[in-house]
Amino acid sequence: MIPVSLLLVVVGGWTAIYLTDLVLKSSVYFKHSYEDWLENNGLSISPFHIRWQTAVFNRAFYSWGRRKARMLYQWFNFGMVFGVFAMFSSFFLLGRTLMQTLAQMMADSPSSYSPSSSSSSSSSSSSSSSSSSSSSSSSLHSDQVLQVVVPGINLPVSQLSYFFAAVLISGVVHEIGHGIAAIREQVRFNGFGIFLFIIYPGAFVDLFTTHLQLISPVQQLRIFCAGIWHNFVLALLGILALVLLPVILLPFYYTGVGVLITEVAEDSPAIGPRGLFVGDLVTHLQDCPVTNVQDWNECLDTIAYEPQMGYCISASTLQQLSFPVRAYKRLDGSTECCNNHSLTDVCFSYRNNFNKRLHTCLPARKAIEATQVCRTNKDCKTSSSSSFCIIPSLETHTRLIKVKHPPQVDMLYVGHPLHLHYTVSITSFIPRFKFLSIDLPVIVETFVKGIRSPLPTSSALHDTGALTCM
Repeated sequence: MIPVSLLLVVVGGWTAIYLTDLVLKSSVYFKHSYEDWLENNGLSISPFHIRWQTAVFNRAFYSWGRRKARMLYQWFNFGMVFGVFAMFSSFFLLGRTLMQTLAQMMADSPSSYSPSSSSSSSSSSSSSSSSSSSSSSSSLHSDQVLQVVVPGINLPVSQLSYFFAAVLISGVVHEIGHGIAAIREQVRFNGFGIFLFIIYPGAFVDLFTTHLQLISPVQQLRIFCAGIWHNFVLALLGILALVLLPVILLPFYYTGVGVLITEVAEDSPAIGPRGLFVGDLVTHLQDCPVTNVQDWNECLDTIAYEPQMGYCISASTLQQLSFPVRAYKRLDGSTECCNNHSLTDVCFSYRNNFNKRLHTCLPARKAIEATQVCRTNKDCKTSSSSSFCIIPSLETHTRLIKVKHPPQVDMLYVGHPLHLHYTVSITSFIPRFKFLSIDLPVIVETFVKGIRSPLPTSSALHDTGALTCM
């Protein structure tokens, strides 16, 4: 979640700026000199918005726009075709995302599942406890093409500076495209500027509106589509940088052996004496091998989709650890047989030799430590002794996950896989030397992904208003 301190800094900072601006503009002594200073420096201040415009770069823009006219003509023709395609694709993607969101909202409505589906799971292992609310969405990664970036939710607050720096660069490249195309089409270029809205940075160009209205629709289209075209090229360069990043960082970082923990949120259920710590190397989630970030996401997705995995236990160990219990049904239909306040015991179900389903309350770590995973008793057949496949009896969508991060003992996580996904930050890059920062590859990845993120939808929609007004 977004730290309260960050919210206070943002709101407090903007309040101070607005009040200072208001006092100076209301002052008898400073009003004229302050307004002259703002005008001379191209500054404009309003609530939660600062805008700066300058003509310093006009000569550079005119130089770029008048150089190699034939090449620029072909360049912006390609951009015009791509821009129109991207605009209609954006409408399609937005419509599809809207339908998927409405379908998800219907699936999450109270009528679509039992009342207990929003209750929290209080069972936990001795390693890491999680009071996770059960979500009706069983997939970590929606098939939605468009994803909203929410700071503190799916974008760690620690990465905000890199992300917004990348967004600013994307905005500058976008507006440079508009500016060069406008000069190429003989539209007067008045200036270039940067703005800050709350915490979101951006850029803009000031074009002479009368000239823009006098040129042909095709010329206007070249100008309007130049921004998204430049963003597309920048995004291709970003994708290339991401693909080549393991090669570029090879002398300093290696990959393919697991994922490195770079951050664990303060409210993460993975925090605990036997939980995850920064610098831990995770190699397996259950029996699913993890060699990179993609494996981590796919393993969590598989665990969320598929039924709870079981664990083999010998009949003698089961008899030794189990004790008489009283089982009862939860509201969601699952069975509970342990004390709700227990942080070490978990209710397990299994089938005996007569194929009768039984339930027993066991200490989770002792029961499943150093055991193989299973689905049925047949997966546990050994020549030495009889064994049973015990399956954790948890609330809907709640999972018990064994996280291997050697040399530490396995973390036993009880909760929704989605919480583990969003509260633990990881990287595929492991430093070869101790003095190297584990955050450097994350910074580079976040920055490049931020440059790539405005494509294709946000930039195309940014220009949609101009296109529809032609």
